[in-house]
Amino acid sequence: MTREEILRYKKQISLPAIGLEGQKKICSAKVLVIGAGGLGSPILLYLTAAGVGTIACMDFDCVEIHNLHRQVVHSEQSIGSYKVESASLRLRSLNSAVHYIPIPERATAVTVNDYISEYDIVVDGCDNFETRYLINDACLSQQKPLVYGSILNFELQMAVFNYQGSKDLRAIFPEPPHPDDVPSCDLNGVMGTTPGILGLMMAQETLKVIVGLPTLRNAWLIVDTLTWAIRKIRF
Repeated sequence: MTREEILRYKKQISLPAIGLEGQKKICSAKVLVIGAGGLGSPILLYLTAAGVGTIACMDFDCVEIHNLHRQVVHSEQSIGSYKVESASLRLRSLNSAVHYIPIPERATAVTVNDYISEYDIVVDGCDNFETRYLINDACLSQQKPLVYGSILNFELQMAVFNYQGSKDLRAIFPEPPHPDDVPSCDLNGVMGTTPGILGLMMAQETLKVIVGLPTLRNAWLIVDTLTWAIRKIRF
């Protein structure tokens, strides 16, 4: 590592659990983030700040004004542009050493499989169950670790799937729910800080996977941010 890199990441390097070798792993890692919205924004920002070497982001949406209260990687000047392109401006200004790859495409069975093969870890920041199961199944077939998160009102849910022999999403929910039984993301409200909290938690688990620290294993973490009640369901 260069002197500049050591100075930049010295607070992480100073942690005995990370050290210089751990930071080298972070700088060499290749991560695919699916979604550049409420969850993707903090995930992208903090993985970039931590020095993850290559970060790709897949999202076909454009920035709209109602996104800005929670999708903090974007700005008013980004309205109307692709979210992945908007994010690239912020991320490259934050850490020019990180190789950022915007993918302005919809996640489908074909595209997800093609892109996942190029990365070490996948982070699911999408907002619908159809895509979540596509991502899960592709990661399972290619033996790629998957950091998963979802939000409903004030509640956060997180898990790490398919890592060092751990189970996948279908082990706890074998089939996706019927679309009519799922609250609409467009109609369901959310505080701007809620996806920020979960996004940071997901970024934390991603970095732990990269470095080789203990992560959630066959456990479904549920946090009620209204009461701060925390449950961990083993599966």
